[in-house]
Amino acid sequence: MAVAQGRASVAALIAADEREIIFTSGGTEADNMAVFGRAYSALRRNGADEIIASSVEHHAVLTACGELGRRGFRVTFLPVDARGVVDPGAVADAISDRTILVSVMHANNEVGTLQPIEAIGAICRERGVLFHTDAVQTVGHLPIDVSGLPVDLLSMSAHKLYGPKGVGALYVRKGVKLAPLLYGGGHEKGLRSGTENVPGIVGFGAAAHAAKREMGSEATRLALLRDHLLEELPRRLPGTIVSGHPSLRLPGLASFCIEGVEGESLLLALDEAGIAASSGSACSTGSVEPSHVLLAMGIEPDLARGHLRLSLGRENTEEDIEYLLEAVPRVTKSLRRMGLSA
Repeated sequence: MAVAQGRASVAALIAADEREIIFTSGGTEADNMAVFGRAYSALRRNGADEIIASSVEHHAVLTACGELGRRGFRVTFLPVDARGVVDPGAVADAISDRTILVSVMHANNEVGTLQPIEAIGAICRERGVLFHTDAVQTVGHLPIDVSGLPVDLLSMSAHKLYGPKGVGALYVRKGVKLAPLLYGGGHEKGLRSGTENVPGIVGFGAAAHAAKREMGSEATRLALLRDHLLEELPRRLPGTIVSGHPSLRLPGLASFCIEGVEGESLLLALDEAGIAASSGSACSTGSVEPSHVLLAMGIEPDLARGHLRLSLGRENTEEDIEYLLEAVPRVTKSLRRMGLSA
């Protein structure tokens, strides 16, 4: 009963049928289930072997595609423009009679850019190719209605909408066939064997229910704070460049490339000032290499190493934004004087 209620709440959040929700351990497993599950299901049936993905996908998709490439599948990575956007026309051009899956994320986790998934999905549907989108960043933050959206597979993660860590889900449109990653007792319609994480699923359901109720007003509030940051920080701190699309982006994510500083040094200094920030993907913490997303957008490596990602949430206020706008320039100028540049 508890699992059924959680499933119903998660399904309602994206206007899906409850039977189309497959619970996983998180977004990474959901992405892997979509990519590997589709690859091996299609290969068994007709020998088709090509997967298309954008060059700015989360590592859960990029690495899975890379592994399939090593196993003999054909993998095509599509470029993005300077704002991080995939051209739907490039998707259409890349699809061949061997294509079994296109995977393009709904919103980028590093720069916040929203992708034209409706247009891409329409192209895939017209060509008879399944479309997967990693919507981990958008589910619970932006309206998603899979009953009208041409998406066949959609990845979610509970902790991105204030639910517990260690639980996620893959939306699998009715009729879509996937090969399972895990074998055993046949849980989750045979796609994900293993005892369900009941407390996690209950928490995911509660978070989904709250998100559905609050999403509209919260997205509007966060977008106002975000836009103030995007406008004011470059004005107050010369050498600051907004990264990602200026308007078609996540409501709670502001990202910048800052000249003359190294990202890790900046994060340490901001941490001392009481500010939690990131220099890239949260899943790539500890990496000193410039972000693959920024490089794919054509940003020079030295500038990319000065990336600053600021994520806003429920507890952030206008006072927090004003503190950021005072602290980031102060800290950055101090680092530049000390010579801690990229």
